[in-house]
Amino acid sequence: MTMIPILTTPLGELHQADCDLFLAALEPDTVDLAFADPPFNLGKTYSSRINDARADEDYLDWCKAWLDQMIRVLKPGGSLFLWNLPKWNLPLGAHLGGKLTFRHWISVDIKYSLPIQNRLYPSHYSLLYFIKGPKPAIFHPDRLPVPCCRHCGGELRDYGGYKDKMNPKGVSMSDVWTDIPPVRHAKYKKRAANALSLKLMDRIVTMASDPGSLVLDPFGGSGTTFVAAELRGRRWIGSELDCSAIVERFDTIEADREHLDQITRNKNVLFTKSDLERRIKAGNPLSKDYRLSDIEGACLCETPDGLQSELFTSV
Repeated sequence: MTMIPILTTPLGELHQADCDLFLAALEPDTVDLAFADPPFNLGKTYSSRINDARADEDYLDWCKAWLDQMIRVLKPGGSLFLWNLPKWNLPLGAHLGGKLTFRHWISVDIKYSLPIQNRLYPSHYSLLYFIKGPKPAIFHPDRLPVPCCRHCGGELRDYGGYKDKMNPKGVSMSDVWTDIPPVRHAKYKKRAANALSLKLMDRIVTMASDPGSLVLDPFGGSGTTFVAAELRGRRWIGSELDCSAIVERFDTIEADREHLDQITRNKNVLFTKSDLERRIKAGNPLSKDYRLSDIEGACLCETPDGLQSELFTSV
């Protein structure tokens, strides 16, 4: 079946279509990175008027059907990420585990509901990461800055005698992500509160694809996957039942470009510029044992006169 996109860019295509019909029209073994953020079956009202209050088994059967289609179109060595509540990713992960190679259950620390009586406060989303075949064709995760106090800029962990052995590009990423903010930035007030963070999708896209790779998302939502792919030079293809919000977002993509520039400056460095500035202001010298990147060195050179000699300490 030939499908006509509702939006095209130099790198991507957006289709206003049901995910099942859209996925069935794609060629097998063509996608490098597949990501899905489906409805969570919570009875939420969507502009597309989909049924988001199915019986549990009905919901799981529906999810398994489109997941099988995503597996079909994934290249050998390609990556599949599934974003959902732990309740649903537990059985869906078991389904995927019978067909793909498990890599990680990533816990993303974002509070997604009010406290529930007689239960622990739910405060994380589940991000499942699977590979088609024994190993990933593409895998280059970002490195993260040293976690620092938001008041004084001091390290939240004592690295002792290992400071000189730390990678100047930052700390290795773990499978617990505590630095992904909910979408609350003043620039993006009109975006839905449950929209995916650009920081989250940039991390996934840069980890599991290269420039020119093909990224798939059959539940486009607010378009964050497509924006991250477009701005990172990846080809992309996706669908959504109501594409109006995505089309509008691409009309104003420069705001996302500015946001992504800020995200880029704060990854693959040992210390962010803002943390270094907090240290300087607090008179909290940085250990000379650290090996800093050129970007961080330039940041230190930009400091006001009189502070240069106090930026480092041998302690």
